[in-house]
Amino acid sequence: MSDPRPSLGREKTPALDPAEFIKANLRLAPVSSLPEIRLYTAHPGSGLRRLLEPGDGAPENTAGPQPPYWAYAWAGGAVLARYVLDRPSIVAGRRVLDLGAGSGLVGIAAAKAGASEVIAAEIDRNGAAALRLNAAANGVAISIVGKDITAGPPPAVDLVLAGDVFYGRAVARQVVPFLDRCLAAGIEVLVGDPGRAWLPRQRLRLLAEYQVPDVGGNGGGEPKPSGVFAFVPEKAD
Repeated sequence: MSDPRPSLGREKTPALDPAEFIKANLRLAPVSSLPEIRLYTAHPGSGLRRLLEPGDGAPENTAGPQPPYWAYAWAGGAVLARYVLDRPSIVAGRRVLDLGAGSGLVGIAAAKAGASEVIAAEIDRNGAAALRLNAAANGVAISIVGKDITAGPPPAVDLVLAGDVFYGRAVARQVVPFLDRCLAAGIEVLVGDPGRAWLPRQRLRLLAEYQVPDVGGNGGGEPKPSGVFAFVPEKAD
């Protein structure tokens, strides 16, 4: 005979509101190496486990819980944002896509540097909430696309900025064909990366290098060389 009593231990905890949680528990502070930009950033007392669902923000082939990408300024995004702020003519008056936007750091930098429109692609609902808060905190307007756009045609933009999108094999295999479609459509592509394992080095041309901290994941926060690259067409055999 089944037990008619409610199973209190199995009741689901009500979902937290991401924006309210982020405002209450993360710290709005200038980004290291990018004092022009402030982000809501995680710290040891943030209690992010309460907000995350299993698998959120975890890179492939890593053991143990990992921080979500939207809660930190990762090196690839930081170096790309620094490059854009130092060379505003790259984005001035152009339509820009921030691919895999996370915190929105790169898109915010593009907007501050004079982009005519910034679209941020971010599929994590918590990341989208953080991105909205970060954009507002920096006084810029960013349109958010909350779905995976890499399976389809590129949006109507002039420039794609891809910061730290080659952290895993599966995502790299998905992103590269999308970037190829961008090139075919006449869209320029810039990549920021500290040298992740799945970086398609044969498709990249180094434009600049900066020392920036890789504060998320296992980076430790120490400055390390990170590059900005032009993504180029594959060479014909």
